[in-house]
Amino acid sequence: MVTESNIKEGEKTYVPPKAKTFIGYYLPSNTVVVAMIGIFAALICVLTMIIQIPIPATGGYINIGDLGVMITALLFGPVVGGIAGGVGSMFADLLLGYGIYAPATLIIKGLEGFVIGLIANPRKNYKKVTYRDIIAVIVGGTIIVAGYFIYESILYGPAVAMVEILGNVFQFIFSAVFAILFALTTRKRIIDALPDAFDKIFIIDITEDV
Repeated sequence: MVTESNIKEGEKTYVPPKAKTFIGYYLPSNTVVVAMIGIFAALICVLTMIIQIPIPATGGYINIGDLGVMITALLFGPVVGGIAGGVGSMFADLLLGYGIYAPATLIIKGLEGFVIGLIANPRKNYKKVTYRDIIAVIVGGTIIVAGYFIYESILYGPAVAMVEILGNVFQFIFSAVFAILFALTTRKRIIDALPDAFDKIFIIDITEDV
């Protein structure tokens, strides 16, 4: 992991090794990023499947999988958060028999994880919870509510889609609160404890600390 001791006196920037990145987050071109995507996609899938509250009117269901999506994005950023969020949630839909929602879930939950990771930007802001984390989960939750409302409106019409809005809002608020608590109590310790792993996930920006 890049630390102050790795930077020559007076330097304020770190030039990373040549690798494909998205704003400092490594793309899935190394084994660590691929492994984290797989592990957290599985975690998100399991969380989604643990609690299911069916909504007969829409054929959908309320779940706590968004907690996993938000935590993944707040911990790893937009690349792992977006891919794991979309893929893990989609597989839960397929395994639970909600296949009609799988394509929408891949896009909606993938976008949720990507946007939360992008706004929170943990490679620069992981040391403490900031306003960026709060904005991130609010925007991510709005994507959930709006995304499923649009998809269900296409399938069943706006009147039917309205039935699920309150459930999705509850799902979003529950997930957002516990994701922020995770970031507040655990995120810094995890990243600081696993420097060799996070070196391959994102390039930590420490310019403000030098």
